[in-house]
Amino acid sequence: MRNGLIAALLASAALTLPPSARAETPATAPGTDAQGAAPGGYTVAEADQAATLLADRIVTTADNRLVAEGAVEVYWKQNRLTARRVTYDQTTETLTIEGPIRLVEPGQTGSVIVADQAELSRDLQNGVMIGARMVMARELQLAANRIDRKDGRITTLTEVVASSCRICASDPTPLWEIRARKITHDSNTKQLHFEGAQFRVMGVPLVWLPKLRMPDPTVTRMSGLLRPSFRTTSSLGAGLKLPYFIALGPSADLTVTPYLSSSYTRTLGLRYRQAFDSGTINAEGALSRDSIRKGENRGYLFADGTFKLPSDYTLGLQLKVVTDPSYLLNYGITEDDRLWSGVTLEKVHRNEMIWLRAGNTHSIRSGESNSTEPMLSGDFSWTRVIRPATIGGEATIDWSLHAHRRSSDMTVDGIDDSDTVSDGRDTLRSSFVADWRRQWLLSGGVLAAMQAELAGDAVMVRQDEVWAGDTLRALPTVGVELRWPWVATSGRAAQVLEPIAQIVWSPGNLKQVANEDSLLTEFDEGNLFSFSRYPGGDAREQGLRANLGLSWTRHDASGWSLGVTAGRVVRVTDTDQFPTGSGLSGRRSDWLLATHLTTAEGLTLSNRALFDNDFGFSRDELRLAFAGAKYQIAAGYLWMDASETEGRLTDTSELLLETGWSWTGGWRSIFSTRYDFTAERAARAAIGLEYANECMVVDLSLSRRFTSSSTVKPETDFGLSVQLAGFGGATTSSTTTGSSATRVCRY
Repeated sequence: MRNGLIAALLASAALTLPPSARAETPATAPGTDAQGAAPGGYTVAEADQAATLLADRIVTTADNRLVAEGAVEVYWKQNRLTARRVTYDQTTETLTIEGPIRLVEPGQTGSVIVADQAELSRDLQNGVMIGARMVMARELQLAANRIDRKDGRITTLTEVVASSCRICASDPTPLWEIRARKITHDSNTKQLHFEGAQFRVMGVPLVWLPKLRMPDPTVTRMSGLLRPSFRTTSSLGAGLKLPYFIALGPSADLTVTPYLSSSYTRTLGLRYRQAFDSGTINAEGALSRDSIRKGENRGYLFADGTFKLPSDYTLGLQLKVVTDPSYLLNYGITEDDRLWSGVTLEKVHRNEMIWLRAGNTHSIRSGESNSTEPMLSGDFSWTRVIRPATIGGEATIDWSLHAHRRSSDMTVDGIDDSDTVSDGRDTLRSSFVADWRRQWLLSGGVLAAMQAELAGDAVMVRQDEVWAGDTLRALPTVGVELRWPWVATSGRAAQVLEPIAQIVWSPGNLKQVANEDSLLTEFDEGNLFSFSRYPGGDAREQGLRANLGLSWTRHDASGWSLGVTAGRVVRVTDTDQFPTGSGLSGRRSDWLLATHLTTAEGLTLSNRALFDNDFGFSRDELRLAFAGAKYQIAAGYLWMDASETEGRLTDTSELLLETGWSWTGGWRSIFSTRYDFTAERAARAAIGLEYANECMVVDLSLSRRFTSSSTVKPETDFGLSVQLAGFGGATTSSTTTGSSATRVCRY
């Protein structure tokens, strides 16, 4: 028990020790002499910096020693030391400490040192600790025979073992460890310097290094080697990537990644990043010499940037170039086969949006020509929302510009593609669309709406024998809509049934222009009640038609909901605007049936189908997703009839599947595939296995791309990467999706 008298007088035996450095104070404080000295011969400023000692028993001896015993605690600034016995020698100004000793340094990421015995200076910043163990940022453990501290900055550990793995008494061998003759830690530079280092896995020595430098766990940004990765492919063989990170200041960095493989590739990858007050830029690329294209320099460059401009504008820049069509797939960079480079500008306010996009697309898709396709293009759009007080409702004004150019000078369709489009057609179109909509609530809960729209286009076409010339056209459209929602509540569920009828009219004499942006049409619940189902402005829906639909939704108090939407479009006459297979051709469109299911457990299921009166399906899209604590799944199935107009010469039937499963003990597996039922083969497949715990992450992956063309061949890719926790700011918890596990010691 603590001494009661000392606890009462000194607040649990608290005693202030004079600091080693003295400072003069200009003013006299209460309880001080004329020079500002407090009792004991040191100033008030010094007293504020003094160390505080708490103990069960404190004794002073005749030889200027102070001995504290039993639950001893010493505080200096934010340092805290606990021990069994502390002896302070006023003559040498040193602390002799008997353990068990625990020293906690300042900050949330500070170190914790545990030792058997120590001799430290009065401010705990210098000295020697014997039989010590140091824990940095609760991640990296360093066990040493001896720890020397100098100036509170340099810590030197002798005969040391470093690891971030949990070490149990029943199994004292960690999964990995670094044994070194000496490790020096500099708290200012936050680096660990190893001398005579030996890297071991499960006690087996693998690598010997005379010198090694690594960041401590508190570092989030420092020059040095990053996690290496092993990759082997059927075209390049086994290879190793060794990225090196170079910090170019607080807002810029460069990563250099050499890549060497057994089947001869010499690749140097670069990534540069910089942040500004108004935006960021990022550039990455690589230069290669390999055995795939012998004697050729191969590579790519991707760059992008985003900047905030005055008046709430945002500027975007993008550059994507590659030397040959197969490079990106050979090196596993991306599966993109159309590379766009250009500039974007946008401004979004509550009632106004300005958007611009201009640039060039470079295609590396097999069978696609960069000279006969409209690769150079630009778009501009200005949209304004107005709520007129005189007539009520809401009006929208949209003005847009679109231009594209083909590099070919031909005025007819060449024999190479035979797509009936002039190989050199260039187009410029300016469009103006103004629409107005207002709703009324009628008796019986019926919602009525009136909508009107006026669309005008000015189109200029060049280098096309069929469509060349200038065209001015306008199309007015009016429509009325009735909705009658029925709401019923029974027990814990609420149901909503809503029939919808919309009558739309527009004249059928609109001048036709070259159609380039509205060849692919979609018919779904999102545009069932739209004036036009075309995605662009080259084509606009015409004639007298009725958009009919019925929706039903059920919301349950337990958290799940189910919804169904059905509808179709009925026309007075067949305008022959939409191609067969789109679901919109003929006087009566296909039936649209869309369903969705959502549960509180994370399951989402949706299906959208188009079928005729005989239940012949022209399109069907099924999506399934589930995100659980232990496993996740995302699946999709797509069916589309062949359509020559939309560029599908055969039926499309594909399955996409991605799964992830978290096992016990930190193991996680993934599987993904895309299977083409029409071709009766998989387009790609991949499996992966990951192990993560408190001290390391091992990621193993295997993938196969089955597709082939004149430029790329089927390829198998195998990857392996290992990350050790405890060095730098990245930990296993930040590199995995919550699948890491901390091993538990069992006795």
